[in-house]
Amino acid sequence: MKPVNGVEVSNPIQLSLNHRVFFSRDVFSPKSQLLFSQLSMPEDLNPARCLVFMDEGLVDHNPDLPRVIDDYFSRNSSQVALVGEPKIISGGEKAKSDLKNFLRILKEIESHRLCRHSYVIAVGGGAVLDAVGFAASLVHRGLRQVRVPTTVLAQCDAGIGIKNGINWRGQKNFLGTFQVPHLILNDFKLLETLTDEDWRDGTAEAVKVALIRDREFFEWIEKNTKEIMSRDSDAMELLIRRCAELHLRQITKGGDPFELGSSRPLDFGHWLAHKLERTSGFQLTHGHSVAVGIAVDSLYSSRLGLLSPDEFERILFCLSELGFPLRVVNRIDPGAGLKGEGLIEALLGGVADFQEHLGGRLTLTLIKEIGVPVEVSEIDGYQMRQVLRKIILGSADF
Repeated sequence: MKPVNGVEVSNPIQLSLNHRVFFSRDVFSPKSQLLFSQLSMPEDLNPARCLVFMDEGLVDHNPDLPRVIDDYFSRNSSQVALVGEPKIISGGEKAKSDLKNFLRILKEIESHRLCRHSYVIAVGGGAVLDAVGFAASLVHRGLRQVRVPTTVLAQCDAGIGIKNGINWRGQKNFLGTFQVPHLILNDFKLLETLTDEDWRDGTAEAVKVALIRDREFFEWIEKNTKEIMSRDSDAMELLIRRCAELHLRQITKGGDPFELGSSRPLDFGHWLAHKLERTSGFQLTHGHSVAVGIAVDSLYSSRLGLLSPDEFERILFCLSELGFPLRVVNRIDPGAGLKGEGLIEALLGGVADFQEHLGGRLTLTLIKEIGVPVEVSEIDGYQMRQVLRKIILGSADF
C-alpha cells in the first residue's frame, strides 16, 4: 500500500437532543409526580441516584425547603434516591466568582461517586445553575443536569439556555461549557418569596427578547407593567412562559445552538451589561445591567437612524415603569477609580471584550423597529460615547 498525503476521511456527526422546559407550581409537593416521571434509569440500575444543590439565598427565605425536598425523595426512594441531604451553596455572583465554592461542588459530586447515569439537580438562581451545571458537565465528561430555576430572571432566560460557566480573574463567564440539560422545571411557587428587586430584574430579559423577536409581546408588557410590578402572579407567569418560549425557540430553531458563529441576537444589550456588572463590583445585578444595556443599544439604534425616536421613547418608558433606574454612575465601584470620561472609555471597552468572547468578526444586534433586529459589524465611537454619556451619566448635552 502506497503512502498517501492530504487524503481526507470524514463523516458528519448528527445529534438529536430534546431541550425540554416544564411549567409547574409546587413541584416538590407530595402530590406532584412530574420530577419523578422524568428521572428514568435502565431497570438494572434503579433507583436513579440524585444529588441536589440549593441556593443559599433561596433557603434563607424558605428554611423548610431542604426538608421538603428530602421528604419528597424519601416517598419514592425505590425509584429515585438522594445520595445525601441537599447541599446548600452560595448564591448570587459569589456562586460563580468564588473558586472555593466551585471546588466544593466538584468535591461533593466526587465524594458521592456519581456516574454519567446520575442526576445533579440545581435549585436556585441563574448563578447557581451556571456553577453547578459547569461542575456537572466536567465530571466524567457530563452528568445529567436538572435545573429548577427559582428567580424570574432564571426562569425567563438564564435557566433556559444550554450554557454553564463561572467567572475567572474578573472576566464574566470566562470558563464554561455547553450542555443540554436533561430537563428544566420552572416552578412558579418558588417565586413567592423573592425580593422586589429579584422579582423585577428578570423582566429586563423579557423586554430584550420581545424587542428582537415579538412586537406583540412587547406591547403586552407595556400594558401590564402595573400588574407585573404589583406582583400579580398570573401576569408574571404569562410573562415568564412567553419569554422562556422565545428563548427556547431561538436556541433550538435559530441554527446555532452552540454559538459556533459570531451572531448572538439573544445578547442584545449584553455587551454593556457584562461590563457594567464588573465595573460596579457586581453591585449592579445582571437584570438591572441588561435594562441599562437595552436603553443604550436602543438609543444608539435611534441615533443611527434605524429606530424611530417615538419607539425609543416607548422602550425607555417601559423600562422606567418596570422600575429600572438607568443613570447608574453612582453605582460604579469607587475602587475602580472611574469617573466621567474615564468611565465612558472603560465601558466602551466592553465592545472589545464582547468580540473576544464571541470570536471572529464583531457582531452586535440592534433594532430597526420593535420586534425587528438588525446586525452591525462596527461601532461609531463618537455616537456610542454620546449615548453612554446620555444614559449612564445623565448628560443633558446630547
